[in-house]
Amino acid sequence: MEETLRILVVDDDEVDRMAVRRALMQAGVKMELSEAGNGHEALLALTNTTFNCVFLDYRLPDQDGLTLIHRIHASEIKVPLVVLTAQGDEQIAVELMKAGATDYLSKSRVSSETLAQVLRNAMRVYRAEMQANLALQQLKESHEQLIRKNQELERQRQQIQLQNFKLIEASRLKTQFLATMSHELRTPMNAIIGFSQILLRPKFGQLTPQQTDMVERILNNGKHLLMLLNEVLDFSKLEAGRLELKSELFDLTKVVNATVTEMQSLAEAKKIALQIQIILENPWVFNDSVRVRQILINLLSNAIKFTETGSIWVEVKELPENRIAIAVRDTGIGIAPKDFQHIFEAFRQVDQSLTRKYPGTGLGLAIVDSLVRMMRGIIFIESELGVGSMFKVELPRQILSQNGAGNIPALNVDGENIFFSAHNPHQSSPQSRRSSMRYPHLKL
Repeated sequence: MEETLRILVVDDDEVDRMAVRRALMQAGVKMELSEAGNGHEALLALTNTTFNCVFLDYRLPDQDGLTLIHRIHASEIKVPLVVLTAQGDEQIAVELMKAGATDYLSKSRVSSETLAQVLRNAMRVYRAEMQANLALQQLKESHEQLIRKNQELERQRQQIQLQNFKLIEASRLKTQFLATMSHELRTPMNAIIGFSQILLRPKFGQLTPQQTDMVERILNNGKHLLMLLNEVLDFSKLEAGRLELKSELFDLTKVVNATVTEMQSLAEAKKIALQIQIILENPWVFNDSVRVRQILINLLSNAIKFTETGSIWVEVKELPENRIAIAVRDTGIGIAPKDFQHIFEAFRQVDQSLTRKYPGTGLGLAIVDSLVRMMRGIIFIESELGVGSMFKVELPRQILSQNGAGNIPALNVDGENIFFSAHNPHQSSPQSRRSSMRYPHLKL
């Protein structure tokens, strides 16, 4: 059904008003037409009624069209305004359109066709302007909402930053506390271990079997506690960035054999077979022998702790690109795939309860991971629940000390010169990352 338009004609000349009415009727416009003879009547009508279009004569008895347009806009009345001008008033009409009129038409050109066309165009332009204004308003509201959200996000970011600062400070204080307490506790613990060893020496007097058993328990528990304290102290140094590698040229075969021999008694106590296989054409490496030994001790301790029966194998071999691999395999309880991503986290253990079967600080593998990273190496894990686990560490054959010393001396072994070229510790290898995924086909 065709829309009925409310139209207001503002003109002090009744003949001109009738001409507009007649032209619109002849054009077949379905309308309700109202008339006003001056600007005051027009403004009153616009205030009380909503119109679809206004035909406005520029020359009114009480005010000109420009003033009326300003007053209409000041009253926030939204309506298409078509200015009817006399002959030669085109320049004035242009000024009126700049002030907010929708269109203009010379009275000499008023006809059913032109007036209907101007009406349609004015309403189309007006609707387009309203839609544009609505879109602009929505855009403005969205912009203001976005500003408010950005302000809220900025406040949240500042709060998070403040919390991060607090967490960093708390972590620093925690690390400092761990380092201080570990250092302070080592002194009396070393005294306990030393005096226990003295008591067990025959030259200081014979102990009864019961006394010997108690002193040996004190000694063993003291050594175990000292090992835990050393783990905490090493981790605090690693976390604070104060642990430095001290590179030297050493025989990897001797270090591995000595370390395995040292751990042999722990394996024998659980009746676990500890086997070793070393395949090295060149056993010499330029690295921190103390920390390489610590990596192997931690891996072996972990394997012995979680293996009830069966065997543990230590395998060492050479790899391409001047690298070496150290692997520890066991027939222990294994690790579930869901725990792979957490296995190297500090203080993290699969069983976190106070009644857990396997004690410890949960720092052993975290220390291994940190040391391997420092050495620009990579660590792999392969495990299956109820079957066993394998931890494989790949390390460069030579690294530089963190103090920047880069001159690696040539060494004469059995009449052959062995020389390791300089290695840039700051150049990240594509392989210098840890993978905590299971590799079913990974073999040494």
